[in-house]
Amino acid sequence: MAEKRMAGRDRMARADAIAAGASATGSAAPDAGGWALALKFARRELRGGIKGFRLFLLCLALGVAIIAAVGSVTASALGGLERDAKGLLGGDLEFRLLYQPIDPAQQDFLRAQGTVSETRDMRAMARASDGNRTLVELKAVDALYPLYGAARLDPLLDLQTALGQQNGRWGAVAERALVDRLGLAIGQSVSIGTVEYELRGVIEREPDRGASVFILGPRLMIANASLEETGLVQEGSLIQYHYRLALPPGTDPVGVVEASKANFPDALWRVRGLDEAAPSIQRFIDRTATYLTLVGLSTLLVGGVGVGNAVRAWLDGKIATVATLKCLGASQTLIYRIYLLLVAVMALIGIAIGLAIGAIVPFAIAAPLGDRYALALDPAIYAEPLLLAAGCGFLVAIAFSLFPLIRVRAVPPGTLFRDLVQRMEAKPAAFDLLLLGAIVAALVLLATLTAGDRMLTLWFAAGTIVAFFLFHLAARGLKYLTRRLSANEGQRADKTAAHPGTRWGPIMRLALANIGRPGAPTTSALLSLGLGLTVLVMVALVQANLERELVRSIPAEAPAFYFIDIQGTQIAEFETLVSDFPGVSHVEQEPMLRGRITAVDGVPADRIEPGEGAAWALRGDRGVTWTATPPADSELLSGEWWPADYAGPNLVSIESGVGEGLALEPGDTITVNVLGRPIEATIANLRIVDWTRLDINFVFVFSPGALAGAPSMHIATAQMDSTDAAGALTAQAIEAQEIALQRAVTDRFPNVSAIRVKDAIQAVASIIEGLGTAISLAAMVTLAASLFVLAAAIAAQTHRRRYDAVVLKVLGATRRDIAKSFTIEYGLLGIAAALLALLLGHVAAWALVTFLLETPWSFDPAIALAIVVGGTLAAMVLGFLGTWRVLGTKAAPYLRNE
Repeated sequence: MAEKRMAGRDRMARADAIAAGASATGSAAPDAGGWALALKFARRELRGGIKGFRLFLLCLALGVAIIAAVGSVTASALGGLERDAKGLLGGDLEFRLLYQPIDPAQQDFLRAQGTVSETRDMRAMARASDGNRTLVELKAVDALYPLYGAARLDPLLDLQTALGQQNGRWGAVAERALVDRLGLAIGQSVSIGTVEYELRGVIEREPDRGASVFILGPRLMIANASLEETGLVQEGSLIQYHYRLALPPGTDPVGVVEASKANFPDALWRVRGLDEAAPSIQRFIDRTATYLTLVGLSTLLVGGVGVGNAVRAWLDGKIATVATLKCLGASQTLIYRIYLLLVAVMALIGIAIGLAIGAIVPFAIAAPLGDRYALALDPAIYAEPLLLAAGCGFLVAIAFSLFPLIRVRAVPPGTLFRDLVQRMEAKPAAFDLLLLGAIVAALVLLATLTAGDRMLTLWFAAGTIVAFFLFHLAARGLKYLTRRLSANEGQRADKTAAHPGTRWGPIMRLALANIGRPGAPTTSALLSLGLGLTVLVMVALVQANLERELVRSIPAEAPAFYFIDIQGTQIAEFETLVSDFPGVSHVEQEPMLRGRITAVDGVPADRIEPGEGAAWALRGDRGVTWTATPPADSELLSGEWWPADYAGPNLVSIESGVGEGLALEPGDTITVNVLGRPIEATIANLRIVDWTRLDINFVFVFSPGALAGAPSMHIATAQMDSTDAAGALTAQAIEAQEIALQRAVTDRFPNVSAIRVKDAIQAVASIIEGLGTAISLAAMVTLAASLFVLAAAIAAQTHRRRYDAVVLKVLGATRRDIAKSFTIEYGLLGIAAALLALLLGHVAAWALVTFLLETPWSFDPAIALAIVVGGTLAAMVLGFLGTWRVLGTKAAPYLRNE
């Protein structure tokens, strides 16, 4: 009764305000909708507090916080890259070559520009004194390394002291992973090639380590002066030479680069400036940020459903007030503006909360993220990602609030009074739909313009619009279906009233009626739970497909090892050793060099705009080989293979993805620089390569005479048997065979490096896992938001549920009957949401895997079952918990109040 008296006083206050407004304007009616008067009423509404907007604020703040956090962390990481660019690059400029060092004239030029530090990188086998060995990323540094930044060792030592000769022995330092893998301790020996080094420290920080995301082994660092003694430096050895240049203050790096091109137009070096200090990490950060931002937008859209629910529920509590205002002469425009201003104010409050949370995230995760990538993040308040999050949040808040506001504006006063007992709906006008379309277009435009992958963002936007339409359509269909089923069940119940059966008949009928009745939360439940489950299905299926492709689906005939840097004089002995080794079933070897595309049909490579499938081929050196016969299992897409005895002008076969990405056809020409020699060849054919087989294959395969006499190394693969005379071998037995083969080869040929295929795949999988973990966590946040919105939608029905429970009890229903009805109702909603989410998530995942990631697709029934069961249980549990307290309502006091 007290609540009713307060509501009455509230309505009288608003009536007085209307009258005051009328007097102030000198007319019998208030301003037809002036913003000043609307603001005055909005301030009066705010005096009652924000109790009805708690769900609104929480849903909006959560979505805004995720977008702001992702954008701020990305900006922090990129800011760290920019700030530490000199340390990551190792200098103001880097000149990099493959296979061979710069010549004396080039060296003199660089030294004339500033201080020059030389490092050499390659892969090698590290061997402990007990015979254990592993592949390492070997780095040989000179006395000036690092020019910028500092290496940190444990124990604290000067790097040059740790690497120098002491008592006739060279020193080495290694990452913790290598020390643990080989069971080393400080002071023990580790061999590289023919040199036995003394381990003197563990690398805790390598200033330029973050320049690469993909690595096959842990770092081992030695002195540059000792590398020749190892026997690893051979003609054709795959060695990267890095010359880092520290320029005097005030020197323009661009001028130095232009001078290098002018003085050495045919130089093989690739020059990198500070803007390319860590391109692989920058691409990784940008891609991760794009995916996380899209998941954040999903969370914001799910929160938008909660925003709409909150506004609708709050306005339902204002029906009597709005009716009074309209009866006193308030115009539709005035009503609309009053509550639009309230929504805008609440949206700004929710956005401010979300921005505050998102802005502090970079400060919280700077240390762990920096350790992961050897990069000191630059946490700060970044305006651009915060403005993006605020813009998206405000547009979503207004978009989802439009229909509740339209309903209040359009329904006449008499209908509003009837709405106290029977909910009436209003159809939006053409202007309302245009406004909604403009808001959606602005949201898509804002997200697209600020995204790293605009095409992916556009597809996401299109998919989201389709998903909303389908969920709304499914909700309407479910309501119609349940009303029909409930009516049919009622007719059958009347016919069989004389022969009562189980009590589940009326319980099921009641559950179906609750889903289809006016005002039921069916649409909100399907949208909130369905959208969250859709994102979760998509992420889970994409990750499962990538894991299957990278780890679980290694072909049965895949090689166990790749062996690299085999000298031409060693290849015959190598083949004999490996072929005769117990357990080896097949050996394959090919000569290999690496070359860089310099021109396509006479157009320089730096002027080419490649397609998506070929951009990677222009970024660095690619493997090349030469042969008279086509590679095994290759299929020609176009053109023909050259004869086995071909001895004419240079021809080349190109992998079809690169060829199509560069718009090449048979008859076109391409120039590849190999060991400083430009080789122009006519394209004979485009070749389809199945990289998933893991056989030896190359982007470029030349005719035999193209690279005749070039110093080359060989690459080989060895395939192991998985069975012996006794049957299938265990995983432990296979691994023992592989270790034995690795030892035999590297003992006999210290210069040869063995790359275990499983380890290489695991290195790729770890990168995918890191990306997948971040996106999965964000998807779980989206699902949590969905469940919260669903719980809030259920809670908003408490008054109606209490009324239903009282009526049912008066008619003889028990608490158990009512609980069963509510549980069945939300179980059916959960099943419907899960099944539709499974369909939409499946389609989205299939499109991402097939077209974006270009990976074979497979459906995972375990994920499908888990989503359907989990979504159904979640809806049932939330529905039961949300209505449990109404089951204990006593009928008599409630009826007396009514």
